[in-house]
Amino acid sequence: MATTVEERWQQFFRWGPYALLGIATAIGAAAADLIMDGTELVAGAALVLTALALELGWGTHQRRTRAAAEPGTAGAGTGTGPAAGTAADTPVPASVPADPLAPGASSPGRPGTGPAAGTGAPAPAPGRASVAYFCLRTALAFALAWLNPFFAIYACIGYFDAEHLLPRRLARVGLLVTAVTMAGSQSGGLPPASLVNWVAFGGLFALNACLAVVFSHLGTKEAEKAAERAATITELARTNARLEQALAENATLQAQLLLQAREAGVADERRRLAAEIHDTLAQGLTGIIAQLQVVTATPDPARARVHLQRAADLARHSLGEARRSVQNLGPVALEHATLPEALKKTVADWSERTGVTARFTVTGTEEPLHDEVAATLLRIAQEALANAERHSGASRAGVTLSYMGDEITLDVRDDGRGFDPAAVPARAGGGFGLAGMRARAERLAGCVTLETAPGEGTAISARVPLVHDD
Repeated sequence: MATTVEERWQQFFRWGPYALLGIATAIGAAAADLIMDGTELVAGAALVLTALALELGWGTHQRRTRAAAEPGTAGAGTGTGPAAGTAADTPVPASVPADPLAPGASSPGRPGTGPAAGTGAPAPAPGRASVAYFCLRTALAFALAWLNPFFAIYACIGYFDAEHLLPRRLARVGLLVTAVTMAGSQSGGLPPASLVNWVAFGGLFALNACLAVVFSHLGTKEAEKAAERAATITELARTNARLEQALAENATLQAQLLLQAREAGVADERRRLAAEIHDTLAQGLTGIIAQLQVVTATPDPARARVHLQRAADLARHSLGEARRSVQNLGPVALEHATLPEALKKTVADWSERTGVTARFTVTGTEEPLHDEVAATLLRIAQEALANAERHSGASRAGVTLSYMGDEITLDVRDDGRGFDPAAVPARAGGGFGLAGMRARAERLAGCVTLETAPGEGTAISARVPLVHDD
């Protein structure tokens, strides 16, 4: 498993002080004969042991703090554990902020540090223990650098963790104190031995202080930007989740509307069929019964034959009406063909039967349609062509099916005599005609428009949403 940057920094802050103290001790011991006397050697050794003891004590404190901050550990979050009110655990530099979205992330500028890093517990703010550790370590490093400038190697750790071990108001003070130790080491040791050394010390201190403060400020700003980016990403994720939920709700609503449209269409077809049975079959059977009653009541054979012929004619007519009603229950043409294929055949059959030149055209990219959409457009086309046959006296007609992205349009045009729409009375009972076409389209959230005028032909356009067949 790859090690994250935060984990690398945690390892550095855990073992870095030991490593830097060891390196400084090794180099300082190698140069001790040149810059230290016997008393200074003894004092330096004592200070090194004290610094080592301090690091060991701080490590023990960190482990106890971590144990107290872990979920389920006695005293965690209650203020009664061994780490109650103590400092944060292993810090992470401001330039490498932890995930602000993770549990335990702190405010911008002081990101997710402390014993809870990676444990889910909140990271405590710098406390007395961390301040005391930083001050003691800085004092020991200063004293060691006073005895041997090479111990500035150990002192430089203060540049990295002052922002996290000290409260915000003391962090820059810690950086400046560290800069004093570093400048003294770089200028030849503390105290400066000559005026030149003092001048060098002043310049190096100014340089070290400026660099420390500037980089600390940049790190804080970078942490704030990282927190803002994380907050933006979180908000975008929430927005995407809400959008996905809205899309799912819209899909469900569309399915419900389609189901309602189907049920409404079934109810309309039932009412239409009932009306046709009443107006055709029932009336035809009534007429047949009346004619047969006349036949049985009349002694005149000639008159009986006339009424028998009328009864037969009524029976044939009623049979034709029954067949037509059954065919209108569902578009048989769509059982084994797509909508464009069914329309093409319908237009060709209509042209052959009426003798009117007719042309069918498809525009756009053909897509599979829901059965309800295909059936509706086919019925509208059949009714528009039937109206043209009965009323227009046209010599040419055209049918165009257009796929237009999220909707589909059917246009039926003829060059007939046209009419004044305002002068056409509404048919009793709704009928088929233009009102029936509009009702069919509106059930699918579509619409039908009419363009016509006396002597200028007729154009009917049906537009419905493009619903795919799932």
